[in-house]
Amino acid sequence: MTDPHWQRIEAAGGLTDIGFGHPDPWPHGSLSDEGEPRMVIGADTLDADFARIGAHRFVRAVLTLPVIGVDRTFAFGPWAAVSPASFDRINAAETLGQPFGGCFAWLMNRLPGFTFDDWPPCNLMPGADGARPFLEVHDGSHELAELQETGITPARLVDIYTAAGRVL
Repeated sequence: MTDPHWQRIEAAGGLTDIGFGHPDPWPHGSLSDEGEPRMVIGADTLDADFARIGAHRFVRAVLTLPVIGVDRTFAFGPWAAVSPASFDRINAAETLGQPFGGCFAWLMNRLPGFTFDDWPPCNLMPGADGARPFLEVHDGSHELAELQETGITPARLVDIYTAAGRVL
């Protein structure tokens, strides 16, 4: 592709996803700071895929955006808030190596390059063959819903990387 924005992305190491070590409401620091696979502080817990903060439950997910003109997909690795019952179903399904069937969720990370007035409502859907579940933002709730369908331009992806602090 000859798009100069895509060329900047390729020159800087190519398409890379942006992950989040914990949901935004997590008040206790990150796993990488502690160097541990799991953090337990009182009743609050955090590992690479699941978190509990008081009565709230969170699951690590993927939110994808196709990149227009390059036949590639960019992904965020945000956290989703789910009900305690959904959290239990997701954990049980993972233990049995089965898909969980999907549930309602809220996106719980502020994504660089996007503004949020509130947490967008989503569907949390099972990932393929043991992959993390993915988020589908509800239509009309946030511009991300449309972008999941139509895609982002390489220029918009450069803006996202810049907002995330990636030097291109």
